[in-house]
Amino acid sequence: VQLQASGGGLVQPGGSLRLSCAASGSSSSINVMGWYRQVPGKQRVLVATITHDGKIGYENSVRGRFTISRDNTKNTAYLRMNSLKPEDTAVYFCNAVPPTWSWGQGTLVTVLQ
Repeated sequence: VQLQASGGGLVQPGGSLRLSCAASGSSSSINVMGWYRQVPGKQRVLVATITHDGKIGYENSVRGRFTISRDNTKNTAYLRMNSLKPEDTAVYFCNAVPPTWSWGQGTLVTVLQ
């Protein structure tokens, strides 16, 4: 499976973005999908998870602002990000939980100071 994340960009604080992650092969059999983010020089952090049947979990700093979803028929995962803060600036990736496939390039989200 190859993963292609997209939808990142440059936004003002308080803005919104919707990230998408398309899997080239079938990801529908994977139980848990996750969105991760990484700031240069720091470790990649898991911020949101969703099971095959829709159970969701969030890292504390994004809970209430981010919404994860998935469409198994399209082999795609999404991350809706609202009320963005400068500290959300990072490269965002998707993968299984725990990570199973190559990471891909991710998509850069920059929230201005």
